[in-house]
Parts: sequence; C-alpha cells; structure tokens
Amino acid sequence: MNNKIKEFRARYNLTQEDLAKKVNVRRETIVFLEKNKYNPSLKLAYDLAQVFSVNIEELFIFENLNENE
Repeated sequence: MNNKIKEFRARYNLTQEDLAKKVNVRRETIVFLEKNKYNPSLKLAYDLAQVFSVNIEELFIFENLNENE
C-alpha cells in the first residue's frame, strides 16, 4: 500500500515529529509509513486522514496485489 503522507505533511508544513505527536506515535512510525515499510492500523490511518481533513482513500493508495481476482 502506498500513501501520500509526505506530500500532505509538506502541504501542511509539518515535520515528521509534529505529525507523530498529532497522532500519538513515534517519529519513526511516520518515517516507516512514508517509506511504505509499514501499513498502519485502521485507527492510525483514520487519525492521519483527520489531521489532513481528507478521506483515508485520499491519503492511502490500495493496490490489488493479486491481479487474477
């Protein structure tokens, strides 16, 4: 799953630390999310979307990994 966290964070002029504090996680979690090395829980995805006033679907890009389905 890809995301636009870094893009939205830049629009809102937030550091990784600022965003982490807003959603109550460590800065490293934001780093891993931005590098697509970590998939967030539904609650974290919701909280992140709320910070940027967007829907989860606008922040996260879900891709069908199995093209046969």
